[in-house]
Amino acid sequence: MTKRLLALLFLAPFASLVAAQSFPTKPPRLLVGFVAGGGVDQTARITAVKLSEIMGQPITVENKTGAGGTIAAATTAKSAPDGYSFVLCNVGSHGVGPSLYKNLGYDALKDVTYIGLIGVTPNMMAVHPSVPANTVAEFIAYAKANPGKLSYGSSGVGTSTHLGVELFKSMTGVQIVHVPYKGGAASSADLVAGQIQLVITNLPEQVAYIRAGRTRALGVSTAKRSPRFPDVPTISETVPGYEVTVWYGLCGPGSMARALVERINADLGKAVTSPETTKRLSDVGIEPSPGTSEQFTAFAQAELAKWAKVIKEAGITAE
Repeated sequence: MTKRLLALLFLAPFASLVAAQSFPTKPPRLLVGFVAGGGVDQTARITAVKLSEIMGQPITVENKTGAGGTIAAATTAKSAPDGYSFVLCNVGSHGVGPSLYKNLGYDALKDVTYIGLIGVTPNMMAVHPSVPANTVAEFIAYAKANPGKLSYGSSGVGTSTHLGVELFKSMTGVQIVHVPYKGGAASSADLVAGQIQLVITNLPEQVAYIRAGRTRALGVSTAKRSPRFPDVPTISETVPGYEVTVWYGLCGPGSMARALVERINADLGKAVTSPETTKRLSDVGIEPSPGTSEQFTAFAQAELAKWAKVIKEAGITAE
């Protein structure tokens, strides 16, 4: 090994540290894989406000929709690992999608750097007010009495809002027609309009509609009730074993320098735990849950394994 190569190897960590300390020198880009107004989009924009302030650079939030958020994820995975390209990763694009799509365009472990978790939230089971059901049990009975006549909306094939209902169907035996949209905001809007009868969608997309009485909340998808809606039971109180947790985080391309990841993770943690961001996230039903990059990586690995098992056992395929 030459002296020049030895010097380069010795200096590389210091160069990465210096680069991380001066980061960012230009506006980063944050991709959102769903339409504006949905849970993923709201989380991205709420977080970006404070994160931009902390970083000292404006963060450009860009909606790049399609394929359950995996198009935005693939675009980020193929970007330079310099810290200027992020994606608002979530259970659909980085938990479900990798087991559902054959030609994903990225490896959810090798091509992704899990920088930090932002928050978690339940999916909310909500129906149009015309549906004669006030509980999960009543909805199941009504759906069984009208097989194939009801429809549900999702934020796209392969999202938690799709697989969450398919899991519900497989556990209860109801027959409901799937209508995929490009985002949860669109499916929730059509629920309000009466074009579909059901969603089990990200809580942020339903908070305002439920409060206004334009949709009716039946249950939440997590094992525990939501602090935002403590009177709404969990779906598992009627369907034992049913559980879907929605999560949002910040991800970048694979092979990002460790010093850079730690710098961005620290900034993200400050942004998420700031009083104003915490309040804004909580107001739309998201529980801030920051942690280390290593913790987020382990969490994502567990989610990938969980959904791979669900998809295989349920025989679910991309439509």
